[in-house]
This record gives sequence, C-alpha cells and structure tokens, in this order.
Amino acid sequence: MTNHPPLKFAAIGLDHRHIYHQVGRLLDLGAACKGYHSREDAVPLEGFAKRFPELKRVADPRALLEDPEVQLIVTAGIPVERAEIAIQAMRHGKDVMVDKPGVITAEQLAAVRQAQQESGRIWSVNFSERFEVPAMTRAQELVAAGALGRVVQTVGFGPHRLNRHLRPPWFFQRAHTGGILIDIASHQIDQFLSFTGAEDVEIVTSAVANYANPATPTFQDFGEILLRSPQAGGYIRVDWYTPDGLPTWGDGRCTILGTAGYIELRKYVDIAGRPGTDHLFLVDREGTRHIDCSKAPLPYYERLIADVFERTESAMPQAYCFKVCELALEAQARAVRLA
Repeated sequence: MTNHPPLKFAAIGLDHRHIYHQVGRLLDLGAACKGYHSREDAVPLEGFAKRFPELKRVADPRALLEDPEVQLIVTAGIPVERAEIAIQAMRHGKDVMVDKPGVITAEQLAAVRQAQQESGRIWSVNFSERFEVPAMTRAQELVAAGALGRVVQTVGFGPHRLNRHLRPPWFFQRAHTGGILIDIASHQIDQFLSFTGAEDVEIVTSAVANYANPATPTFQDFGEILLRSPQAGGYIRVDWYTPDGLPTWGDGRCTILGTAGYIELRKYVDIAGRPGTDHLFLVDREGTRHIDCSKAPLPYYERLIADVFERTESAMPQAYCFKVCELALEAQARAVRLA
C-alpha cells in the first residue's frame, strides 16, 4: 500500500453501536478524528463518550461537513437518516462509510447514487458481518484459492438477540428501519454475491413475519429470501429470536457449498464446543478440519483508507455496493407477509 498521511475523519450520527467499530478501527490504523455530532437521546452516546473521551463533540454537524481537512464521514445514525447524511457529506466533497443499511427506500438509493456519481466520492456500506469477522476473511481466501471448487450455493443465517429493553422507540418502527430484510439480510446478500461472484441475481421469493412482538405491529422479527443466479443459489434466514441462554448476541452461520467441498462458518459461537469466535469447518477430499480464524486480518478499513487517498475501489467496488442495496430493497418490497 502506498504511504500516505493520517486520514482525517468525522462521525455524524451515533444511533447504533456499530459506530464503536467504525471509529475505533480507523483510530487503530492511525486515522485522526476531527470530532463527532450526535443527537442527545442516542443510546450509544454515553458509551461512545466513555470509550473515546479524547474525541471532541460538536453541536452543529455543518462544522464537520465544512471542515476542509475532513476526508471521510462515518455514520451509524437512525437508518432512515443515513442517506441524507451521506448525500450532504458527498456534496461537501467527503467520502462516506455508512453502517448498514445505507438506505431504506428505492428513492433514497436513487438519490445517493446520483450524489455519488455527480461528486465522484466513495459511498461505502460497512457490511460488518463480513468486514468485521476474521473467519469471513479466511473463508474468502480459501474460496479464492479453489479449495471448494466451484461455489454453487450459500446458506446464511443471521439470528439476533432483541434486547427489547435496550432498544429506542425508532428501532421498532419500520418507517425508520426499512424492515428486517433491508436491515439484517443485506449482510447475507453481500455474502452470497461475494462468495459466488454472481452479478445477475434474481429474488425468487422472500417473506417476513412478526411472530413474537404483537405490541409493535410494524416490526418484523423473521425474514427469509431465496436467491438465484446463473452460477449459484442462496438461502437466507434472519430473525430476532436469539434466546438469553446463548452467550452471545447471535449464532451467525454461513455455509458455502462447492463442487469439491464445503465450509461452515460459526462466526460468533461454537455452541457447546470450542470457546471463542471465528470457527471455520472445512470439508474436502482430504477430510474434515477445524480452522481457528480469530487471528485472520480485517482488511476492509485499511483498504478503504487507501481508496480515499488513491481513488481506487479495493475495499468494495461502488457498483457492487449499490447492487447489494438494490437486492435488499427488492426482497423487502416483494416479501410475502406470513401469518
């Protein structure tokens, strides 16, 4: 990677705890934060201030947008607000890294696409269930090396713990989040595209439901998608049912099936088995083995910093980023409501 001075960035919107990673990993790589702006009632605000006491909070986000030194804006605002934050940042000449979902409507995606094309800035959605998971890095290396032969299917499970008492009111309002397939399943769509290399993808069917939360009727606690491309197929299931007995927030899994073998990732827990996270199980002609991926690198942030300076697309191609969002929006719009 070409040597470059420290990246200067700012954070606008601290409504989801993913902002901890977005800011923390940039700081770990030597970037300098010029400040952050947040609404007073943002749940992560208190924890953010304790974790990063050296960072300056500003009252007006325009001070950060108009700062000529700021190169990158990061945001984990309320999902419905992320598109406008990104558009304003790009119009002020800033690149953007946004927590998923980057947009929650087709109109927002069209507006973001127009702002990106007119400004030439980077609009990168941080699909954290791939970019923040070392096991995913190792799986991508194995797939690229041909360990599985031709990949013909992925199965992605994205269970989450609800923690209702910790959630702000907007979390349960679909108008603010877009729905479960936009919010969570964009991760698994990203993984399907990444591991299969598919470009022409069809949403065969999709469905959503609210089985366990009748008090918040627009909230969706279950969703599924069946995808297909000329090269491969994929199934996705996401939910908010993680029981309290699990020692982490969700038993996220991804199975990658190839013509010469398969991989199963137990990303966050090996239930009743090995301790820790980032477990990869590989089955091929040679046998079966477990690979501890906890020390694998997380190259997304380093690549994004390089892209800001070098105007490249090494972290994630811009067209690919838009494609993941398009498919999530389509799946949500076409979803059958289950009883």
